[in-house]
Amino acid sequence: MMLALVAALLLLGIMLGAVVQLPFSVSLVAGAAIGGWLVVFAVRERRARHH
Repeated sequence: MMLALVAALLLLGIMLGAVVQLPFSVSLVAGAAIGGWLVVFAVRERRARHH
């Protein structure tokens, strides 16, 4: 599980580095997708901790 979080943060870092070369809309969509995935991950972890 922690490896998935590290991978997501690494991907976010790569995307932030590529923001200069990508159109703003592509960067925004990629950032929203990564953010959504992190929210889903956090909700699943929280549910697993309560059960």
